[in-house]
Amino acid sequence: MARNVFFSFHFDNDYWRTQTVRNIGSIDGQSFCNKNKWEEIKQEGAAAIEKWIDENMTGKSCVVVLVGSQTSERKWVQKEISKGWNKNKGVVAIRIHKLLDSDGKAGSFGSNPLDEVSLTSSGKKLSSVAKIYNPSGSTSKEVYKSIADNIEDWIEEAIKIRGEN
Repeated sequence: MARNVFFSFHFDNDYWRTQTVRNIGSIDGQSFCNKNKWEEIKQEGAAAIEKWIDENMTGKSCVVVLVGSQTSERKWVQKEISKGWNKNKGVVAIRIHKLLDSDGKAGSFGSNPLDEVSLTSSGKKLSSVAKIYNPSGSTSKEVYKSIADNIEDWIEEAIKIRGEN
């Protein structure tokens, strides 16, 4: 049975790459949000974004952070990671910078967004507990295959880690 997960990512830079991952088919994610819908939500302000995150995170077992070049710098990504962890959901990060965008170009390597979130109980970085994966392969197809072959196990491990912490 496919896990139902919440995808967190930098919309402007990585939307195309994240759709590639979402289309793998072994996991289910939150409802599809296209660029027009996202812009509409953003224009309504921070409260609307918070509401959208809360509604779309409900019923999910894990937050899957799809990491591109600027993901770690995004305020809302950090918020989604924190909310997920604090709501006892697994959290896992997967680098997607080698997947191609709509122009057929690979992205740049970005910082680990789990380094930007601290655990309230200990003050340690979430990266000391949760994992980030750098899928194997040098081409987009190889990286896609690595993600497709491993994402279910990575999600299950993240859920287990959260249950132990």
